[in-house]
Amino acid sequence: NEGKARVFECEDDAIAAILGGKIKGGDIVVIRYEGPKGGPGMREMLSPTSAIVGMGLDKTVALLTDGRFSGGTQGAAIGHISPEAAEGGPIALVKEGDIIAIDIPAKKLNLKVSNEELAKRRKALKPFKPRITTGYLARYAKMVTSASTGAIFKD
Repeated sequence: NEGKARVFECEDDAIAAILGGKIKGGDIVVIRYEGPKGGPGMREMLSPTSAIVGMGLDKTVALLTDGRFSGGTQGAAIGHISPEAAEGGPIALVKEGDIIAIDIPAKKLNLKVSNEELAKRRKALKPFKPRITTGYLARYAKMVTSASTGAIFKD
């Protein structure tokens, strides 16, 4: 299946768009900067998936995120995307309106953008600015590894 990317920099903005009727069938909601570093702490994405279900869009809208899901998630929801946006992963390069192909049996996501365009986007990507800059969560964000390695502290 393919759909148009609807890109959000945080969970709260995505929920507002879903509940505000701005998400339509065929859209792919992309929520980034919610991974271990970006969150920080990998927020659970039950609220946006519940909003998608509540708006009757769970059969026609997918959600992609570097955040996490619990067992309560319904519909086409792909999480724990690594490397996360805060680490400059490919999810950071997605732009509003990009076409994304999802092939669940093959376990593949394909951003339908040329390699040349992706290289331009990567070059223009600004370094991630943490949401929290003091205290334990700031320290966690600096020291945590990717979700693909368990989001544990670096040695």
